[in-house]
Parts: sequence; C-alpha cells; structure tokens
Amino acid sequence: MDRRTLSYVPDPENIRVNVDRRGNRVIPNGDSADSDYLNKLRTLSLRYVADFEVLLIPVGQKRRTGIKGRAVDISATGLLFELPAASSGFQVGDKVKAKFRIPPGTMPEGFEAGVNIEAAVVRRFTREADNEEKLMLAIEFEKPLTDYFQRKRWGYSVYSASALLFVASLFIMLMRAESIIYFKYNLVLYLYSLIAALFLLTRYLFGALYRNVPVNPDYTPGVSIIIPCFNEAEWIKRTILSCMNQDYPVDKLEVIVVDDRSTDGSVEQIQDIIGVIHSEAERYATQDRLKYTVLPENGGKRVALVKGVEMAKHDLVVFVDSDSFLDPTAIRNLVQPFQDPRMGGVAGRTDVENKYTNSVTKLQTVRYYIAFRIMKAAESWFDSVTCLSGPLSCYRKELILRHADAWLDQKFLGRPATFGDDRSMTNFILKTHRTGYQDSAICSTIVPSRMNVFLKQQMRWKRSWLRESLRAGLFIWRKEPFMALFFYIGLIVPIAAPVVVVYNLMYVPIVQGIFPGTFLMGLLMMALLMSLAHLLFRKSGLWVFGFVFCVFYEFVLLWQMPVAWVTFWKSTWGTRETPQDVEAKEKKEARKRKTKKFGLPF
Repeated sequence: MDRRTLSYVPDPENIRVNVDRRGNRVIPNGDSADSDYLNKLRTLSLRYVADFEVLLIPVGQKRRTGIKGRAVDISATGLLFELPAASSGFQVGDKVKAKFRIPPGTMPEGFEAGVNIEAAVVRRFTREADNEEKLMLAIEFEKPLTDYFQRKRWGYSVYSASALLFVASLFIMLMRAESIIYFKYNLVLYLYSLIAALFLLTRYLFGALYRNVPVNPDYTPGVSIIIPCFNEAEWIKRTILSCMNQDYPVDKLEVIVVDDRSTDGSVEQIQDIIGVIHSEAERYATQDRLKYTVLPENGGKRVALVKGVEMAKHDLVVFVDSDSFLDPTAIRNLVQPFQDPRMGGVAGRTDVENKYTNSVTKLQTVRYYIAFRIMKAAESWFDSVTCLSGPLSCYRKELILRHADAWLDQKFLGRPATFGDDRSMTNFILKTHRTGYQDSAICSTIVPSRMNVFLKQQMRWKRSWLRESLRAGLFIWRKEPFMALFFYIGLIVPIAAPVVVVYNLMYVPIVQGIFPGTFLMGLLMMALLMSLAHLLFRKSGLWVFGFVFCVFYEFVLLWQMPVAWVTFWKSTWGTRETPQDVEAKEKKEARKRKTKKFGLPF
C-alpha cells in the first residue's frame, strides 16, 4: 500500500507506476483510462486497522489443532495478525483456513460478517510488543473478500431485497387501490393517501432507473475546491488532505481554505497540515495549488464561500464542508456531467463517516443513503436536483459570481438568511440551468451523535427546506412538467403529514373507535421500502435502522414541521455560535434578567 501523503495524485514524473500495493498491473505512463479497473484495485488494496480474534487452521486438519491470534490489519485481499511466539508451526507457503468475524466499523459498510476462507501464509516475522515477542503472520486470501461475500452473503441480500421490494411495492399499490373505494367517505384524506403513495413509489422507480454519467478520461476541466471553515479544528486536517489527495491532473486542481475567524485553533491546524503537504510533496506543485486565507471578521459561511470563489482560478468550483472527506476519485467523477453546457451544478453522494458511533448515527446512515441514492437520483433523472448539498457540490464559477450579491444579501421576511446556503444557491442555479447528481462522486461527513444536536440540525433543515421550497415553487413550473408535478406534491405531502397523522392515530381511534390498522400497515410498508433499498444497494446489516428512522420520524421529527411553519424566518443555527446565535442568546438572557428583576413567575 502506498503510504505517501498524496498517494492518489497522478505522478508527474512517472516514478510511481504500480497500480496497487501488490503490483498486479503496470500502467504505462500513468495512463488511468481504465478507471473502473483502477477503482477495483484500490478497493482491494486498502488496508484497515483491525483488532479481532482469528482462528487459523492448517488445511486438512481438524478444528482442535487450530491456533488463535489477533488481527492487526486487514484488507480485501489479506490479513496480518499476531500469535504467541511459541506458535511456530506455520511457514511461508502453508495453506490454511482462516475463521473470523469482522466487527462493524473495521471495514466499509457491508463487510461486517463472519468469514471462513482458505488462504496462504505469505510472510512471517517477529516483533516485540509490551516486552513480549510476538510472531506476525501475513496471509493472502484465496479470493478477495469482495468475491467471497458476493457468493456467501451479498448475492442473497440482493435477491432477497429485490423480491421483497417488489412485494412491498405491489402491496402498497393494492392498498391505494382500496382507497379509491373509500373516496365517498373522506375524499381529501384518501386522495392524499393515494397521491403520497404514488409520489413515494415514483421516487424509488426513478431512483432505480438512475445511472451515473460515465467517466470520460479526456475530460478533466480545471477545478477549484473551496473549504469554508469555522471551528472545525478536529476534522479540518483530514478534510484538506482528502481534497488534495485526488486522482486528478496536478495542473487542473487547486484547494482554497477560507477560515471564518475560528476561535478553537482551526487556523493552527490548517497551517500545520499545509506545512506537511508543502514539505512532503514538492513534486506535486502543492505550494501553488494549496492556499488559505482568514477573513478579517466572522461573516458566515456564504461570505467565506464567495471569498474562496473570488480567489479561484478555475472555471468549476467545488464546495466541500470542513468536516467532510472526499474519496480519491470524487472530483474526477463529480465533473463529468458538466460535459453538458446546460449543467449549472452537480451534487455528489454523502455517506455518514461516523456511522457506527451509536443508534443516532446509524439511523442517519440509512436516511442519508436513501436521500441521495434514491431521492436525489430521482430528481437527477429530470436534471432538476433541488438541493446541491453542502458536503460536496460543484458549480460553474460564473454562476456563483453572477448570484453572489443576491446570495449574500438574501433576506426572508426582513431577516438575514444565514443557513440553507446549499438550497438557496441551488435555487439561483436551477432557475436558469440544469442541476444533477453523480452517485460515483462520494464523500463522507460527520453527523451529530447526540440527540439534542441532531434535533436542532433537523429543525434548521426543515426551516430552510420550507423557505427555499416556497422560493422554488415560483419558478419550478417552467421546468420539465413531470418534475414540476413531483415537486409540488413533494412540497404538499410533508406539510400536510402532521394533520393526517393526527387524524389517523388520534381522531379515528378515539372518536370513531376504529383501530388504524391500514394506516399503520402503510407506515410499515414505507419503512420496508427504505430498509430494503438500503439492503439492496449497500448489503449492510444497518438496513434495519430504516425501520427505526421511519418510526422515529413519524413520532418525533414529523412534529418539527408545525414548528417550522411558524418559525421558518428564524436565522439561528442552534448548533454553532454564529452572530445570529449570539444575538439570540443575548436576547434570551436579557429576558431572563428582566423576568428575575420584576419577580415574574414565567
């Protein structure tokens, strides 16, 4: 495995020619035309720190003769683990059977499972740890874990999920057909139910039909990556490194970091990683391609982004959040839709980085994937993605500069719009250009792991969604007719949902004495669609959290919507100390002091 700082950057001197750490193939002159093959090799060669028990059994012998060891690192092609020094029976070339279970979070999502695979010992050495000599064995699997899981587990997941998805979709259609019979009893309710079901099913249909724009190896336009930073000292180093470490021509990519007057040491972290990259990678012209600036005063995310765009020298600009990390081929894939001159902006896919932290992050993992791979993909079918998400999106520079003043000065009901930056800029772009989604352009981001922070984030998102959807509704009718229809339905359904839930789960059982079995069955089918779609595409054990999310949404998140109706003009983040948050905090403290002064009981 290449351990250099910028291991994926194309080699300008053609010194590094081995495609992967095992040297399975040599590409002359660094030619990367076979991008699918290269991506597969990268997947096979990535190594992950590991700590789990491994049982090693010589081929042909019974289980009782096996020896237990501890994994140190693992890849899709092999495993390194340590044994007591006394376990000297294994030699290079020996055929063995390795039995182990990969814990969640050790390897990418979908690899968390038991393994019983044949392998060969390819390396043997000793090292001292904790004042004890350890025997280290490296084994190479008979077949990559990707092939092993395809036969043992992933294949079954695909077939099972596909069949159940078909059954669930058919069941939903039958339920909605039944609703037509009851129109005479409650036309509005059953019409809503029918429209909501059809809307949901079409999202999954068009999401399934979606395909990436294939990589054209000859299309590598100039790209400037802008990273706005505010109090992200913990993650900013990794973000910058992931943006620089891209499989993209050296002369076509630059990275600009704009710090919005952080107060937590972010600037020191930025300077530190830039120093490392400059000192270790002179061959890649990093001093010309990586720069940073600090704003004279805290102006907000939009100000930082516009400043970065003004500094950019290339025609395409990519916005990356300061707690998001790009895959090595993210930029190469993200720019491909811009071969269409009418394309104004493109969003990449955002996965959850800290997915295994707790239940809060696990349910977000399923939600994020469905929101991108199904919902955004369905919108992209009509070239009308309504939110080019903040973690990873690309725009034409001229369009950002054209709308910069209106974006910076945007107000809603007289109050500055300080969040929903991605939706707001998307509206400006979508009004005159196409917007797309590229599922192969992948980044991962840190999501809230504490419930209170998560709920504040969701409240902020609902307010911005409502505000910007009302804006989009003024022009979206000019777009593709089906897209416009889906947009207006997608606006009405969530807004009306709390009323429908109250009617079905409270009014019907209490007043009419009828158990809401049909409604609950519909909720179950909705949860089943989300969970099975995640299982189909990701083949991950986290699919069950699709059910968890749907129940949590119905009984918790849904009730944020009525609050958003009457507070969508608010401009406070709630999760960071922006000037608006500081102002709101000071007003709240002033009210408390006033209440205390006059001895009021409230």
